[in-house]
Amino acid sequence: MPQMTEPQDTVETRGDERVDLLTTDANKDGKPDVWVADTDGDGKADLFQFDTDGDGKVDVTMVDLDQDGNPDTVVDGDGGLPPEA
Repeated sequence: MPQMTEPQDTVETRGDERVDLLTTDANKDGKPDVWVADTDGDGKADLFQFDTDGDGKVDVTMVDLDQDGNPDTVVDGDGGLPPEA
């Protein structure tokens, strides 16, 4: 499993176009706290973001560069890729 790194300006993703595939409210507080996105246009998720403290902001970002189901990069914060409001 990859080590958590410090926040970065922008994490490397498979592409430059963010298309949110799923946004959900896992803790039922009325605000999104899970975002799943495709960044290269193939329709498959490669960017996963989580609000772990309920403040509406991304606290953890994971990127699956080779789309094997395992994160290749895990960073604190939004990794420079905040979800669109």
